[in-house]
Amino acid sequence: MALRMLGKDPESPEGKSATIYYDDVTDRYLVQGLKVLDEERLSQMDLPDHETVVEIPKYMVTFFPEVSGGRGADV
Repeated sequence: MALRMLGKDPESPEGKSATIYYDDVTDRYLVQGLKVLDEERLSQMDLPDHETVVEIPKYMVTFFPEVSGGRGADV
């Protein structure tokens, strides 16, 4: 498996989160962000026990190649 980092939140206080990766073997994105613990928001989702929800800043969607015109950030 070869993960490729597409972008990291430039406004992260410690520079560790949020981050978007692309897995070229599974053709899927992996998103690292703050785990959503707010029960009110979680109750509005049909979330299976084996899944979790993370949140990222809205501006980070620009790291997805589909949004950036295929370029990606490739940091």
